[in-house]
Amino acid sequence: MSNDTSSHNGETPSEPARSKVKFEIFGEEMLEKEVKSSGNSGRVYLPPDWVGHHVKIVRID
Repeated sequence: MSNDTSSHNGETPSEPARSKVKFEIFGEEMLEKEVKSSGNSGRVYLPPDWVGHHVKIVRID
């Protein structure tokens, strides 16, 4: 872990907001859902047949 002065999101205070990046991924199925509040965190419910499988989450906005 480095000892820099960047904020918790990896940007220095004088650095402008990052632009969007393009991801190319391969998979079996795709869902688009809104993250719901759950205590101090967020939660996304997925179909029960996805249990035990690997997923990738990409924030789009």
